[in-house]
Amino acid sequence: MGAVAAALIGLAGCTVGPNYVRPDVTANATYASQSQLQARDATRAAPALDAWWQGFDDPELTRIISRVMSQNLDLAAAMARVDQARAAAREAGAQLAPQGSLDAQVAQEHQSTKGALGEIASQFPGYQRRQTLETLGVGASWELDIAGGLHRGAEAANAEAQAAEANQDGVRISVAAEAADSYFQVRGAQERLRLAQQQIDTETQLLELVKDRLAGGLATSREVAQAQALVLQAKTTLPPLRITLAQQLNRLDVLMGAAPGTYAAELKDSPQNFTVPVIGTDGGPEMLLRRRPDVIAAERKLAASNARIGVAVAEYYPKVSLGGLLGFETLQSGSLFSAQAFQPQAVLGLHWRLFDFGRVDAEVAQAKGANAEALALYRQSMLRATEDVENAIVSLAELETQHRDLTLEVQAHVQARDAAQDAYKGGAVSLIEVLDEDRQLLTSRDQLARVHADDARAAVATFRALGGGWSGSNEVATR
Repeated sequence: MGAVAAALIGLAGCTVGPNYVRPDVTANATYASQSQLQARDATRAAPALDAWWQGFDDPELTRIISRVMSQNLDLAAAMARVDQARAAAREAGAQLAPQGSLDAQVAQEHQSTKGALGEIASQFPGYQRRQTLETLGVGASWELDIAGGLHRGAEAANAEAQAAEANQDGVRISVAAEAADSYFQVRGAQERLRLAQQQIDTETQLLELVKDRLAGGLATSREVAQAQALVLQAKTTLPPLRITLAQQLNRLDVLMGAAPGTYAAELKDSPQNFTVPVIGTDGGPEMLLRRRPDVIAAERKLAASNARIGVAVAEYYPKVSLGGLLGFETLQSGSLFSAQAFQPQAVLGLHWRLFDFGRVDAEVAQAKGANAEALALYRQSMLRATEDVENAIVSLAELETQHRDLTLEVQAHVQARDAAQDAYKGGAVSLIEVLDEDRQLLTSRDQLARVHADDARAAVATFRALGGGWSGSNEVATR
């Protein structure tokens, strides 16, 4: 049996199934919308992708992201999933090593003399019904990985653990970007509320002016009603903005792992001051293969599925195990560790699925199908990543163009409104013209505040699409 065991050990180490080779994914040299990004009129330098939020030069935003990174519960759950995947990988690797065990038992029995064994034994001199059985065994077993199925299983588990790590980085990116997006919605709602209140105050002053003119016989009751309607119209813009503000403040608290209302007062009292920075795209679309956690995770899942083919193919081959036991057993107390009680045992085990009516064939076909699916998903993840970046760049560039135009529009409306009010006071124009200019000014100011916040949100989306928000030093190694 020793020669057979030596031959089987010699066969161990062969690994069936395809060796993994990372597939090439075609990527353009630059983004199609690269020129739009380069044409931006941004003054702040491009921040490092792993801490892009610092590029906005907003201490409040930086403090929020810091809390999110340390307190977010989705991120905590992702970290727990990584721990589980790493433990599974260690377990799969441990299958390659021998296993040892220690078993001991002391059993006391009052034997029946009517049972089959007791009836025979009771006929012999010195028979005792009360018996004590002592056993002690130290065993070891080792499955020889003849076809490499265990090696492929460990390889797959390691790749899946790396995919879990990449998914954790993806959660880190998502929660940081979501927190920044909510933050800028808060700032946008606060600014729009401030402008709306300012407009209400202006319209209220105009209403008082019309009332004074009515008292002097220079205005009509219709003009008073029109001025009152404009004040009420401005007030109707407040509730939707308050709803948005409250919802986004609550969302920020949850992202920071706190109950809604915990940090709301901080944002209500802090000043608004942020600048959208330059966004660098060094490396082009190919960089996404190294920076986007979803792409990295898809590639690692592809590697795992490739290894699973080897696990399935290994079922065509026999499974051989070696086992040994150093044991002691006795019915006589005090003689357990004696030469007479010593009973060693050696075992050579064989299991081979010779006739299973195509089950192994089906398992191999399933593994190959899963690998083909994983390859398609990997390539698709790269396309979607590039699409995300292209869409984010276009949105950012166009919103900034809109922002510049709206700034000029607001300035023009302010001049027109002021001129109309002066003309109305002098009796040169009717109140209708003043009210119309006020409505247009309110609309353009509100839109400018909204676009200013959306501009920052588009920058956040661009950083997120580029895979910003995690350290490149933790990049998952693809093998």
